Amino acid sequence: MDGPRLALVLHPHRDLREVVAGIVSWADARGVELVVGAQDALRIDGGVLPVPADELADGATAVVSLGGDGTMLGALRLVADTPVPVLGVQLGHLGFLVEVQPTELDAALDRVISGDFIVESHSALRVTTGARNLVAFNDLALARNPGRGTVDATLAVNGLRHGYYRCDALVVATPAGSSAYSYAAGGPLVSPSVGGVVVTPSAPMSGISRALVLGESDVLRLELGPRCGTLVLEADGVGRGEVGPGTVLDVTVQPEAGQVIRLDPAVHHQRSRVKLSLLDLPLLPEQLRELLPPNLQRRFDSVVEEGA
Repeated sequence: MDGPRLALVLHPHRDLREVVAGIVSWADARGVELVVGAQDALRIDGGVLPVPADELADGATAVVSLGGDGTMLGALRLVADTPVPVLGVQLGHLGFLVEVQPTELDAALDRVISGDFIVESHSALRVTTGARNLVAFNDLALARNPGRGTVDATLAVNGLRHGYYRCDALVVATPAGSSAYSYAAGGPLVSPSVGGVVVTPSAPMSGISRALVLGESDVLRLELGPRCGTLVLEADGVGRGEVGPGTVLDVTVQPEAGQVIRLDPAVHHQRSRVKLSLLDLPLLPEQLRELLPPNLQRRFDSVVEEGA
């Protein structure tokens, strides 16, 4: 097919057959080819061409991520070597990267195939440890296994030793990822326009105890010392195995590794600010309901009932 081609990336667990069927109907009416990773093709009812995961971005006009931020990050990692614009559809619980609601999907896809959108560039962390090469768009984390010791690591920046960490977890985050694990550990929010990387210890016991903001061109090396425990290595919250004493991790920043589709940046950023502020409120959803006027309480109740 010579027309537009969209690649679908599905939430790993949710039943998305109804959503995908709607996209298939939309695509059939417009002559758009749809492809999906072969491992996801078994979870839908057809109408989409299965391809190997490493060929998902080949010839694609865009990638459509159906899920939450975790699915979106996975889609970005899939196409990091050959960046393709990625549209995030909100089918998760709380998304900062995703923009489009399911009810807006047809109109959003029309804009995607017509090129009526802007691209928001995202940097990625490229991590090398031994023979492994990892990509992370939010963060890299070294986290303790309960009962198996804590983080004991030295940090070098551009070949010069900077200091050491003893903590429960150590997070290296991009500006976009600064609102995730790093922020929860007490790190600052960093505007994507600044560039750079944030290194934040969680529950530090000694050594460097505050977050460091480093430049986009800086090269980081983390060396795990002999007192280090057996740690979980995570990239964007996904476990990538265990590491321990003697492990060396080299971290660099790849600018503009990801292309996120924005249809209405102002509305998206406003929604994200509201979501971020809600995370800091020590209130349960039913407690938040009591802050609403009666007419909005009724709407809140109807939405909760529909989603039950």
